[in-house]
Amino acid sequence: MTKSDKAYDRERMRQKDLKRNSPGREHSGGLMDLAGGLGWKGTGLILVGLILAFLLFSIFR
Repeated sequence: MTKSDKAYDRERMRQKDLKRNSPGREHSGGLMDLAGGLGWKGTGLILVGLILAFLLFSIFR
C-alpha cells in the first residue's frame, strides 16, 4: 500500500463517519434524542409525569 492509498482510505473512512454522525443530527432535539439520552427509566418518569399533569389539569379545569 502506498501513501496515497492510505490517504484515500483515511479520507473515505472520514467521509463515512461524517455522513453517519452529521452535526445537524446531533442538535435536532427530537423525542428520539430525548428518549435515547434518558434511558427507559427516565422516559417512563416523563410519561408518568405528563399523564399526571394531564389528569390534574382535566380535574381542576
